[in-house]
Parts: sequence; structure tokens; C-alpha cells
Amino acid sequence: MKKIVSILLIACMIFAFAGCSSEENTLTVALSPDFAPMEFVDITKSGQDQYVGFDVMLANFIADEMGMKLKIEPMSFTACQVAVETKSVDMAISGFSWTEDRAENYNLSDYYYAGDNETEQVIITSKANEGKLAAAEDYAGLKVGAQAASLQLDLCKSQLPEDCEIVEIVDLTTALLMLKAGDIDALAVATGNAEVLISNNADDVALSGFIFEVDPKYTANVILLNKEDDELTAQVNEILAKAYEAGYYDVWYEEALELAEDENAADVTYDDEGNVATGDE
Repeated sequence: MKKIVSILLIACMIFAFAGCSSEENTLTVALSPDFAPMEFVDITKSGQDQYVGFDVMLANFIADEMGMKLKIEPMSFTACQVAVETKSVDMAISGFSWTEDRAENYNLSDYYYAGDNETEQVIITSKANEGKLAAAEDYAGLKVGAQAASLQLDLCKSQLPEDCEIVEIVDLTTALLMLKAGDIDALAVATGNAEVLISNNADDVALSGFIFEVDPKYTANVILLNKEDDELTAQVNEILAKAYEAGYYDVWYEEALELAEDENAADVTYDDEGNVATGDE
């Protein structure tokens, strides 16, 4: 019941956003800008220009190919998914991996490839534990964080010991703070995300040495679209194929990594009401 109420509250918030249907020739894309190098914020910019990263480059390319103006709708990772279900946005592009649940509830695009971001799924830990948690049994009795509704959460539940406490965390910004404060012992993330987090927090966090076993179907990303939008899905797939054939993915990923490691890069978290999270809760 709590989950149903939560979803309804998120849906009410999302209807406040202006979708494509209310803005002629505008493509509305939901994303959660707290997941560098995929999507994050350049603090020197404002408005739509502040949102940067691989997925933002991809969203711009899709909008350009469709002859439309892009409008980014920043929101929490969970709200992104609800926004697609309620058709408050045209699609969500936010580092989504393929999962059976998403395949059942959304139209999923063909795969797109953001460098090595999803090639491996790893666990980061404190600098003091660098390389010391390389086996699954090492996590017995420890607390391991993972973002709610993520592939990493599923991997933790299926591959770590039963007596490992899996902590679901709404956003990775909070998760990183919890790791640095010692509230969790480790954090499951995609390889590309790990690279950025370690680069920007080298004195505090490091690789644990553990790598999840990942089915190839999880090693790329997909775009979430509404189940009724078959025509739009087909159009998006054509555009993804064009980007792949042109070799844009590698170029975008290298540029996104460079931006993510800049001092002006920031992961900005939104709550389920569409506000920038303050961290006071």
C-alpha cells in the first residue's frame, strides 16, 4: 500500500510538468542528473544548458534528427519511470539498463552503448578497504548500498551473501555521502560511474576489487518509452542506429567523462516532488 501511495504521489507531481503534447514541436525527456558521466549538471550554466553528459548529448541528437526542440525534465530516478507511464514526458533517458520488469512495463528502445559505463558492474568502498573486498563472501555482515529500482540492486540481491545487508538508496549523491560517512560499507555502481566517483573523491573511495557477473543483455542502455508509443519507439530506434553507424557513441562518452571530471561538474539530486534535494531530510 505504501508503494502504491508513493507512486500516486509521484504521478501527481509529474502532471505538473509540461509534456510534449502541451508544447508544439518539443521533445520532452526525463532524466535524473545525479549519474555522471551519463547525466549531471555544469554549475557554471543555468536553465536547459546546465544539463550535460552522454545521455543529454544523445537526447539532443534524437531531438535534432526529429526536427524538434529538446526540453529536459529533471526529476528523481523513480519519477522518470512514472513520468513515462503517465505520458507526462515523451521518454526517459537516464542510464537505464534492460530488465525484465522494464521490458514488461515500457517500450524499450534498442540498445545504445555509452563507452564502458555498463560493461562491468562493480562495488566501490572506502579507501581503507581498497581491494580488500574482492570476493562475494567478503560482504558477509556488511552493509552494501545500491540505488533503488536499479540493475545494481538486483545484482546485489542475487550475488551477495544472504547475511549482507542491502541498503536501497534513492539517489547516488546520498549513497556516496553515506559511504564516506561510514553508514554503509560499500556501494554498487556501473564501471563508468565508479571511475568518476573515484576520480572526484580519490582520498575517500576506491574499488573494492569485486566485479559482478553480468549477462550481456545488461551491458548496454535503453531508452524508456510508453507502451502505447510504438511509432515513436521505431523512430527512436532508427535514430540510434544512425548514431551507432556514425561512431558517435565513443566520441560522446569520452567528452562526457572529461566533463564529469571537471571541477564545475556536480551530481544534482531531485526528490519525487520535482525539487532539488537539499540533503536535510
